[in-house]
Amino acid sequence: MTPQDTHIRRGQSGHHHGAHQWKSCEDASPTWLSTSPGSWCDFDLPTQAKEIERLDALASDPSFWSDPQHAQTTMRTIARLRETVRVWRGLDERTRTTHDLIELALESSDGAMLDQLANDAGALFAEVEEHEFVLVLSGEHDQRSAILAVHAGAGGTDSQDWAEMLLRMYTRWADRRGFKAQVLDISPGEEAGIKSVTIELNGEHAYGYAKAERGVHRLVRLSPYDSAHARHTSFALVEVLPEAEGDVDVQIDPDDLHIETFKASGAGGQHVQKNSTAVRITHGPSGLVVSCQNERSQLQNKESALKILRSRLMQIALAERAEERAKLKGEHIAAGWGNQIRSYVLHPYKMVKDHRSGYESTNPELVLDGELDALIRTYLLSSVGRE
Repeated sequence: MTPQDTHIRRGQSGHHHGAHQWKSCEDASPTWLSTSPGSWCDFDLPTQAKEIERLDALASDPSFWSDPQHAQTTMRTIARLRETVRVWRGLDERTRTTHDLIELALESSDGAMLDQLANDAGALFAEVEEHEFVLVLSGEHDQRSAILAVHAGAGGTDSQDWAEMLLRMYTRWADRRGFKAQVLDISPGEEAGIKSVTIELNGEHAYGYAKAERGVHRLVRLSPYDSAHARHTSFALVEVLPEAEGDVDVQIDPDDLHIETFKASGAGGQHVQKNSTAVRITHGPSGLVVSCQNERSQLQNKESALKILRSRLMQIALAERAEERAKLKGEHIAAGWGNQIRSYVLHPYKMVKDHRSGYESTNPELVLDGELDALIRTYLLSSVGRE
């Protein structure tokens, strides 16, 4: 099989603890990537190469940069497609070379060479598996950066402390994955912890990974804020939004915005405290209110607040589309926070369990230190083929 013949299709095969299956297909979709609801995801390398040619032709048109935002989005798409084609063609060539060397070693009965090639083949297989997993992140917005918000639930100081623990967990996880995590807005608790925080995760497929964290997170532990040191259950809600790409996704009429400035309440130095650098934006038609106070200038805070507003408006539009599809299919969409997606138990035993995929870990300290990849990967693989 040559790179030009490579077709990989992901099917809704049986999953066992995150295992997945891949198979070749000859009847690939005419589009390079199909993301229609309920469909399989087609990965068609030669069609991706043709898509690069098509987009390159568009970019060579003198009028291409007349819409800078659209042009920048197109250029990012071209770069992403080029990298995908480069990686898979490289893997195909390395696999072909390794196969030929193994046949040569078998013919010559070279045991030492076979041992070395076995190690090389194992490493290559692991690399291919990792790139195959990226194909799972094929949603409409999965390749984008993300905006993640954590809100403390009922439970007072314990829940606010739990929200701060989640903030620490996600910033450490982002660092492990090579994402850049930036706090856009934070509301501290009265005694300890935080009431809410909004962070931006910048990186390739940040939303595709982070969307696995959307939902209610439950903590069970001996409360450090209870004089009786009793066991408490705390809840926090995690929201994950794909970052809107300028006004390509969402059109905002400036006349619909009511913008207020105020002094930042968090730590940030004398300049932040003495000046009204924080910004609060109210969007009239939707009633959404967003704020940002973590930057040192009012302009930066306004830009960050608008970024959050665009993402929230886009998420509302996506939810409306999903609800309409659900009505057509006769499905029920739960309102409100929904059910808890994961439990973190620190007492009377130690365990983290994802209630969607069934994945369990007996080392919650490691998970809370940012080791989330196994939980995220297992959930995303278990959700393959679902709408």
